[in-house]
Amino acid sequence: MSKEPISLGEALASFDALWSPRIVTRVNDYDVRIAKVEGEHVWHVHDETDEFFLVLDGELHISLREPDGERTVHLPRGAVFTVPRGTEHRPYAPSGAAILMFEPTGTPTVGDRHDDVPDHVDATTGHMLSS
Repeated sequence: MSKEPISLGEALASFDALWSPRIVTRVNDYDVRIAKVEGEHVWHVHDETDEFFLVLDGELHISLREPDGERTVHLPRGAVFTVPRGTEHRPYAPSGAAILMFEPTGTPTVGDRHDDVPDHVDATTGHMLSS
């Protein structure tokens, strides 16, 4: 953990990969991750933890499959949303976004259960693979 302030803008400028969160710091047993996102992620579930999203730039949509049916929340810049543990969800950003997430250290980006992961994504971490 850094003892100096961290510029999220500089951290985001240091990489281009989509859907590949980077840990910027830790709070207790939680990773604070930033990511650039565009297009659709996979439907997935985190069985043991909630997932917190803060939109730093752009707009993020999160589709949720809940007991009452499917719905989508729209998060503009500056909005936060927490997906409750056990809720199947799929984040997507039609025009791109930069996001910050809080998740327990070691939480896989694709959750504990997920749809098929595309060949260009590491199924363990959910990070995009280099070409």
